Amino acid sequence: MTGGIRRVGVVGGGLMGAGIAEVCARAGLDTVVCEADATAARAARERVSASLERAVGRGGLEPAAAQDALARLAFTGDLEEMADRQLVIEAVVENADAKTEVFAALDKIVEDPAAVLATNTSSLPVMRLGMATARADRVVGLHFFNPVPVLPLVEVVASLHTAPGTVTAVESFVTEVLGKTVVHSRDRAGFVVNALLVPYLLAAVRMAESGFATAADIDTGMELGCAHPMGPLRLADLIGLDTVASIAESLYDEFREPLYAPPPLLHRMVEAGLLGRKTGRGFHEYGRS
Repeated sequence: MTGGIRRVGVVGGGLMGAGIAEVCARAGLDTVVCEADATAARAARERVSASLERAVGRGGLEPAAAQDALARLAFTGDLEEMADRQLVIEAVVENADAKTEVFAALDKIVEDPAAVLATNTSSLPVMRLGMATARADRVVGLHFFNPVPVLPLVEVVASLHTAPGTVTAVESFVTEVLGKTVVHSRDRAGFVVNALLVPYLLAAVRMAESGFATAADIDTGMELGCAHPMGPLRLADLIGLDTVASIAESLYDEFREPLYAPPPLLHRMVEAGLLGRKTGRGFHEYGRS
């Protein structure tokens, strides 16, 4: 079946959606990115174009290959453009209502009953999104990692309704077409990676909140003491503190374990708009590009 998937749609052109679209286009796929409106669609195009330019600048991509990838991409503000897609990957904001609305709409728009509807959610139940459609057997989680063009992992998450054939098809697509590595997870909040990672990040937030150590010392300690490539608070800033808080809330709602509860400092920073790299300030400060 994977040999037949040539037309991919991505709903959401933010950091994750743009990255997913880029890797699909670089793999030779006809890729359409849908954003909320034409202005957001232009911003998504600029985001992908800038990423391709960086790849060329690093020597990881030939200029001609970057041009070819961009030529395979179309950007729109009209969800109806997903009608002929064989695989649609949702990558909108990590909000259950927003994602459910997208899946309900895609169920009516996507014409091929064999098409796969996938979500890039990092924490929400795939089952909930599948039940918003009349094709829950064709709904699956495909959780990519940021930055998508660089990190080689994708979590494949099947709900209780997802057909085994859907799982096999998307696993083959991810490994054979996109060239990434798959790990499988049950449909539980956080899946494999975030269920392990987020409590660690929250512990670092609590340590900084208590005044036990500074953000700089916490990060330096884990980088130099544990050989982590990035300290927990810098990593939280990279992910986005709003996203970390959202994942933590989903984990806490599901498991009711104190280690998953977002610390008050994290909530205050999100309320203040101090979201990390994307706003120029989180636990650390970052220069605006």
